[in-house]
Amino acid sequence: MVKIQLHTDCPSTETMVPNQFIDCFMPEANGEFVKVYLYLLRCIHSHAYICTISAIADKFNNTEMDIIRALRYWQKVGLLTMEEDASGHICGINLLPMPETETVSSQTPVAESAKVIPEAISPAAPVYQTPAKRRYTADEILNFRKNENISELFFIVETYMKHPLSENDMNTVLFWHEELHFSTELIVYLLEYCISKGHSSIRYLDKVALGWHEKNITTVEQAKEDAAIHSQAYYGVMKAFGITGRSLVETEKDFIRKWTKEYAFDLPLIQEACSRTMTAIHQPSFEYTDSILNSWYKNQVHTLEDVRNLDKAYSKTKKVTVKTTSTPRKNSFNNFSSRDYDYDNLEEMLLSSSIH
Repeated sequence: MVKIQLHTDCPSTETMVPNQFIDCFMPEANGEFVKVYLYLLRCIHSHAYICTISAIADKFNNTEMDIIRALRYWQKVGLLTMEEDASGHICGINLLPMPETETVSSQTPVAESAKVIPEAISPAAPVYQTPAKRRYTADEILNFRKNENISELFFIVETYMKHPLSENDMNTVLFWHEELHFSTELIVYLLEYCISKGHSSIRYLDKVALGWHEKNITTVEQAKEDAAIHSQAYYGVMKAFGITGRSLVETEKDFIRKWTKEYAFDLPLIQEACSRTMTAIHQPSFEYTDSILNSWYKNQVHTLEDVRNLDKAYSKTKKVTVKTTSTPRKNSFNNFSSRDYDYDNLEEMLLSSSIH
């Protein structure tokens, strides 16, 4: 796991949260993103300058991709910059001073003044914002329990989780039902899906629910289709690498999530990169495959036909380089007639041999 060097341009030497962050940035940010930023402040000002993505993920019971997503958000809004090594792994995080923004008037609601932040950053690519999670009072929850459908929903959740629901648990379930507009059937499938994966904590369930909401999943059928796509990717990669007798570890799953979610590559393209990895180094390597897919992503490759075109362009570049070299003088070793090979055809066969 790559260790990350932390450094800062912030003048403060104490663990302090600037009012400007609270007033202008925190209201519009995902709550999980806020936790990551605050944790980085804590690390910096306690002189803990070395950390890892996995350590931060473990701290908040998140996945590594969740942490990377948070870091990219704060980079977009201008609160930090990131450095990557040759393999594309994050190796440095630099916290920046708060950008200059208009002072929030004491008579102006914070939410209103903060709404301009995301639009000023990237109007063409809005960042998904977590719906506000309302905190219901004990009396309000009691009134919800009087509703037969809600009372039955609480009973179902308690049955699956095998313990009585706390006030926080009930607030979360109501959030799914009232704010995310999940049907009882979808919440039941959410429970079945997460528990089948070995996760029964309300926090994990909430993260999956938010992920579905972000992808506009509103029915059980859509949720099952989304799960099937990811399952196909996992098993497709395992088959391409020849991995048998074990399950993929979390870091390997993170790579697949990156390829399917962030890069939006389909399975044939990912399997092609796996095949080229095996041809090149003769063993499975998610890091090596990631370098291939990262290169394709930067070159806007989306299909196997795009890969062929990229290979052809690379081939032409090589041929131009060869033609510009000087012709060797004939001597006793090379004074003979060369065989008439069709090099263009041979190169085409070689470049396309691994693409099916």
